Amino acid sequence: MPKSLLRKWHGYHVIALLSVAVIFIGILTYYQWQIGLLGFVGLGFVLYLIIRARLEFERELTEYISTITYRVNHAGEEAMNQLPIGILLYNENHDIQWNNPYLTKLADKNVLGEQLSIFSKQLINEVGDGKKRFLVEMRDEKYRVFHYPDEGLLYFINVTDEQEYKYLFEREKTVVGLIYLDNYDEVTQGMDDQIRSKLLTHVTDSLNQWSKKYDIFIRRTASDRFIAVFNEGTLKALEENRFTVLDEIRDNTTKEKVPLTLSVGIGSGEPSLKELGSLAQSSLDLALGRGGDQVAIKEKNGKGRFYGGKSNAMEKRTRVRARVISHAIRDFVKESDKVFVMGHKNPDMDSVGAAIGMLKIAEANGKDGFIILNPNEVNLSVHKLLEEIEGHNDLWAQFITPEEAREEATDDTLMVVVDTHKPSLVMDPKLLEKMDRTIVIDHHRRGEDFIEDAVLVYMEPYASSTAELITELLEYQPSRPNLGVLESTALLAGIVVDTKSFAIRTGSRTFDAASYLRSRGADTTLVQKLLKEDFDQYVKRSKLIEKAYIYPGGMAIARGYTEETYGQVLIAQAADTLLTMNNVVASFVISKLEDGRISISARSLGEVNVQIIMEMMDGGGHLTNAATQIEGSTIEETEETLKEKIDEYFKGG
Repeated sequence: MPKSLLRKWHGYHVIALLSVAVIFIGILTYYQWQIGLLGFVGLGFVLYLIIRARLEFERELTEYISTITYRVNHAGEEAMNQLPIGILLYNENHDIQWNNPYLTKLADKNVLGEQLSIFSKQLINEVGDGKKRFLVEMRDEKYRVFHYPDEGLLYFINVTDEQEYKYLFEREKTVVGLIYLDNYDEVTQGMDDQIRSKLLTHVTDSLNQWSKKYDIFIRRTASDRFIAVFNEGTLKALEENRFTVLDEIRDNTTKEKVPLTLSVGIGSGEPSLKELGSLAQSSLDLALGRGGDQVAIKEKNGKGRFYGGKSNAMEKRTRVRARVISHAIRDFVKESDKVFVMGHKNPDMDSVGAAIGMLKIAEANGKDGFIILNPNEVNLSVHKLLEEIEGHNDLWAQFITPEEAREEATDDTLMVVVDTHKPSLVMDPKLLEKMDRTIVIDHHRRGEDFIEDAVLVYMEPYASSTAELITELLEYQPSRPNLGVLESTALLAGIVVDTKSFAIRTGSRTFDAASYLRSRGADTTLVQKLLKEDFDQYVKRSKLIEKAYIYPGGMAIARGYTEETYGQVLIAQAADTLLTMNNVVASFVISKLEDGRISISARSLGEVNVQIIMEMMDGGGHLTNAATQIEGSTIEETEETLKEKIDEYFKGG
């Protein structure tokens, strides 16, 4: 029972007893007045004692309340003055109107009337922005500030130790890395066991020295695989150092005439070792998909970070993978009712040529194949190829629009995406989402944006073109595909365009593919006819090149006229031309496309990784050939951003 109710109950009880006593004494007086008189005297005495006790209780209660009030006020005053918490009031001009002694001691002087900036310039900025809670550094200490704008009140709590513990916790988080020797099997094939062992020892010694320098636990799990365990602090140091171990391994093994490269996949930011292992494996797959000789770092919900990638992907000497993939594609085709083939938006010769080759694989396995193409979104060179195809009714009938494909698609339809692996770049992203089974065939270095849940992925960054990959797949089809002159020529044209007539990214297997196509009737004269350039386009490209200048580091930059629009092919050709100039190691051409976006085509000779620079601007590509398209920007703004990214690249940002 609450004390207030208890006191009321006691008061009512006393009154009831007194009332009964008065009635009893009154009755007694009626019969014996002498005894009744004595009873009233006694009752009066008792009443006196009760009133006296009541008054004493109230006096003590009043005294107790006064004491408590004083103690509470005193405690509040002491807390205001002695607690290690800063408190201040400020006015609309951000002048300090009142502060407790804690802040006076912090400032080593009286700060009344001073601006808030006397403690920190950051403080006045945060208060001006109206933030309710923020961290600020004052006198080499970190404070969490609670801000009440309506009252002009600030509380400061020292959280230096808390932030230090947080920093140490983040620094000591576990990181898992998987290390893979990219081309160990290829370069050691046929090598004497003693020499192979010596080479592996050389690589292992370099990795052990690296691990000792950075306090990394490293163990070999296979002849060409290692696992590394370290912490976030070490990872930060490695990133600042740009993972120079990649260069050391490459340079040292090159001296031995055996150029080995490393790929490293790192998982970080997760407390679970299982999750870290999965992230590390995913990162390694990404690094290998981008051509190897690089480090890929992934966090669960963060953007991947990449280092290295300074060399072109090593061409594989074995064709086993191509044969296995070719047979796997045959099985998928046979399980389907029809096959759709789709390239990227604004398809080039490689995209269309590869699609035609994939069409012949479907045909060889007794299935109907269709190429998804929007005739309004092709460049000039592809227009010439399409004009040739229109003269072949059987082949032209297999070209359909995205709208027609959506109507004809079924649950058993197989989708094959060629010359891209990014869902945002395919001809029809909505159709891609609708398909249950998708195969990806591409030669570009893998980016973070990737088609999910593909039943088969065939990505080989060492290949010159997707047309080269498709040609190899055609060779290994058990049922010999019926390649005509036009189909063979389209595939050869895709290889010629992407290799700049066999001048760049050309390996032995590129010539093998070209030789196979020539044996199947590919017409080199027709290739030249398809690649002939329009005179007006040549003049336009020359004017674009005329505006180029050399940025520090041998970077040639050309910018199109603001009022003019340029085709993607023309921009790429201008970048290729600039790369042939003396003292130019990389070229960038910035122009406006017909749809209003700003495009950059980037080329290099291999010394500069233009892929990384373009990825900084949400693009991608190869080490020597990359591009990006930017929305909501002007040519001038894009040019300045490009210069910043080039500077950042050379500074190791």
